[in-house]
Parts: sequence; structure tokens; C-alpha cells
Amino acid sequence: MTHDLRALWDAEAAAFDDAADHGLRDPETRRAWADLLLPVFGGRGRRVADLGCGTGSLSVLLAAEGGHFVSGVDFSPEMVRRARAKSVDTVPEPVFVDGDAANPPLEAGVFDVVLSRHVLWAMPDPAAALQKWIELLTPSGILILVEGRWHTGVGLSADACTRLVRARGRTVEVRMLDDPAYWGGPISDERYLIVSSS
Repeated sequence: MTHDLRALWDAEAAAFDDAADHGLRDPETRRAWADLLLPVFGGRGRRVADLGCGTGSLSVLLAAEGGHFVSGVDFSPEMVRRARAKSVDTVPEPVFVDGDAANPPLEAGVFDVVLSRHVLWAMPDPAAALQKWIELLTPSGILILVEGRWHTGVGLSADACTRLVRARGRTVEVRMLDDPAYWGGPISDERYLIVSSS
């Protein structure tokens, strides 16, 4: 099963950046994500875990424009290979590792920010994964989740995600992400940002 999933995501890697929010190739889309995320970090030079980082577009954005020290984790070796290639000229250069976002191979208690985009909904046990992610944070660290419930019926609603985070004793701020600038065009489903602190 694990091998099959890796093979599936490895096969997706070549076209992964074609989606506007994955590749961040369009300057307007890239700017929208920078304007959304960077103010939440509260300064430059934070230690960031980007879980389920894909081809590393957000990791590179956060490092290049925020001066953050990013550790990216992805299940797919091909995604990680592409992320490393993409980040070569980035300062500070993100570090990417193969690993399961459900149990990231990262040091606990040292990250100022844990970021995950469209990953929590796909975890076999979202509550257990979320607990692991929170354990990566410093006591004052911030959890940032970008999630959604799509028109196909899969995903995680904002209400369900809020309940999961609050059950871990954390605050929750929710912002709906219905601006087409984030996605390269209009959307018809529920997409949102959660920012959570202890």
C-alpha cells in the first residue's frame, strides 16, 4: 500500500505545478499566497515545517520572501527531488526530506510554524496526525492549515477542522479563501485558512 501511494504521487509530480496554487508560476497567484501567509509569521527568520510540501513552491516562497528556515516533508521521492531542484538558488535554501506527513521525521518542539496545505483531510487518522504536528511546535508556535471540502465531496469542512484543532486545546482563527487569486480562477467549493496558537 505504501509503495503504491508513493508511486501514485511520484506519477503526479510531473504535472503537479500546472495547478496555479501548486506551481505559483503566475505572479498574481504567488503574491496572493505571500500576502496571505507571511503576515501570520510575525517576523522573519522563523523555523518552519512544511508538511506534505509537494514540489516545494510554498517552501521556496517562504524562504525567499520571508527569510524563513524551512524544512519540507513529502511522501513522494519525486516531489522531493523536484522541490530540491526548485530551491537551489533560494536563500536561505529549504531542506527537503522524504517522509510521511502523518509522522514527520523532524525534531519535536523546535518549529515556530507548522504549515500544511491540503494534506490533513487525506490523513488516515487526522486527529493523530494533527497531534504529531503540534508536537513539532515550540510552546509559542503557530499551526497554519489550508484545507477545504471540494465539490467532489472529499475534504474537510471548516467546522470539522476547527473541532479537530480545538480538541487539542488550541485557539482557532478561520478565514475563507474564496478569492480567485489564490486558485487561478473562481472556485465553487469551501477552502479556508486556519491559524492556531496554544
